[in-house]
Amino acid sequence: QVQLVESGGGLVQAGDSLRLSCAASGRTFSSDCMGWFRQAPGKEREFVIAISRSFTTVYSSSVKGRFTISRDNTKNTVYLQMNNLKPEDTAVYYCAASRGQFASNSYRDYDSWGQGTQVTVSS
Repeated sequence: QVQLVESGGGLVQAGDSLRLSCAASGRTFSSDCMGWFRQAPGKEREFVIAISRSFTTVYSSSVKGRFTISRDNTKNTVYLQMNNLKPEDTAVYYCAASRGQFASNSYRDYDSWGQGTQVTVSS
């Protein structure tokens, strides 16, 4: 498994931007697909965005045009850039790693998870 540590969460206002980081260790980072999921209070964990080892990205329709994902294999870090944040983006955001070749939107494909970081967007 991979050890994942997220950072960058916080309290922002609607329309603001925020960048989350996830530092990975314990496995060859460049070989993994990396994803971000989120879970709001009282809701199930949902897929946000993912990036494959070949830098292909997939994303939820709810974040299209606002969120982007990137990875720096030299730093073993994946980033989630969130722009034009909305109150409905409020959630705990989790970084996840998968050995799969393709970027996946299914939590079942991910075998390692971070502890999560809280993002709160006020209206």
